[in-house]
Amino acid sequence: MLHAAGFTDRMLAPWEERALLERGYGITNLVARSTAAAAELTADEFIAGARRLERKVKRYRPTWVAVVGIGAYRTAFGRPRAVVGPQPERLGPARLWLLPQPSGLNANHQMPELTVAFRELRDAAG
Repeated sequence: MLHAAGFTDRMLAPWEERALLERGYGITNLVARSTAAAAELTADEFIAGARRLERKVKRYRPTWVAVVGIGAYRTAFGRPRAVVGPQPERLGPARLWLLPQPSGLNANHQMPELTVAFRELRDAAG
């Protein structure tokens, strides 16, 4: 998805996530435990993850923070009606952007729509 949207000049393997740092992008998780589905995570875990993310944002001071996963965002940030795209609030100094989850388990958003959503963030971020 990152490549299709223009964030990278080639597809990266999962173990190459550090290569994103060279391009000025970072990746982290709201909740750092593996599950088969997001429904296995609790609201408290998402809320705690948002607090940790806010501390990271204050430390690293990115211009933009993209949260991937509509349900996760709505729960973590207490925004039950949030929709994909730029958000009105900020996370510390950073602007927020909400993206749909590109997981194969998410049948609500297909590749063409996901590519457009990710590309809109890429264009906005410059």
